[in-house]
Amino acid sequence: MPRKPNNEQTSNRSALYVTGPDATRAQKAFAEAVATITLDPFDVDPAYMARQLVQCTLPHADPGEVPYWSRRNGTLTLGVQAGIDFKTGKQVGYPYGSIPRLLLFWLNKEAVQTRSRRVLLGRSLAHFMRDLGLDPSRGGKRSDAYRLKEQMRRLFRARISFEQSLSDDGREGERWIDMQVAPKGELWWDDKKPLQDDLWESWIELGEEFYNAIIAAPVPVDMRALKALKRSPLALDLYAWATHRAPAVARRGKPQFIPWALLAQQFGTDYANHLDFKRKAKAALRKIQLVYPGMKYSNATGGILLLPSSKPAIPLKPKASGN
Repeated sequence: MPRKPNNEQTSNRSALYVTGPDATRAQKAFAEAVATITLDPFDVDPAYMARQLVQCTLPHADPGEVPYWSRRNGTLTLGVQAGIDFKTGKQVGYPYGSIPRLLLFWLNKEAVQTRSRRVLLGRSLAHFMRDLGLDPSRGGKRSDAYRLKEQMRRLFRARISFEQSLSDDGREGERWIDMQVAPKGELWWDDKKPLQDDLWESWIELGEEFYNAIIAAPVPVDMRALKALKRSPLALDLYAWATHRAPAVARRGKPQFIPWALLAQQFGTDYANHLDFKRKAKAALRKIQLVYPGMKYSNATGGILLLPSSKPAIPLKPKASGN
């Protein structure tokens, strides 16, 4: 039974960002993204995410040198194993944070649109970074260029596994799939000179199982919203989750209560406690509602209430009227 909503509605767009002279560059960029999406909701830059990676997501913070990392959502468990650099004999490291998420959205988009496992990344690191909403203006170890190249190595060499517990008519079972993200590839970019074009084109080839998982049931999202939310891996995760869940609630025609405890289990394993997760999730959802105005929800005791008035993140263009 849905919990009773309280008086605080997310449609009340309180001051989540600053647009005046005191605003930071990030606040101004977010405000511009909100204005663009609001004024032209049909000028969508579509991207996609595999349904399994919406249900279970990558680490928010670096797990360090652990033998594996896992996250569970109901009967579904995501496991990640870091790749090995055989020159050094050490782990490449685990993909974590916002950048590998932006990479996955972009790779899913390319796979869905081209229907090809081979993904061309181009000769220009700067051009690729702009596609992801990153800043190519400088190099060095603190730059977006360095972090992107590092996270690309981590993501492309990682092994991702999904395990699911099954139950049918009193019988118990399990299914699993082990996937390598990109078993083949060439990267020629120099993160110290991101604005310099390379003579050779960088490319990767997606693993067959990974590619099949992408095109089987891609969840559509708006790249404009992703770029606006890029500073928070939690916001990116909750946005992808909302684009999948909110339209499903609308199709059923009745509200659905989502407990904070359930969201914390699905997305909050990197946080100190459930109260810390709840505070950050509520702030992220307020921002998400601004860049995804079709998501309608209200706060409720112990969780949130998704409302059946929600609409898809990728709105259908109205048909042109004719005589």
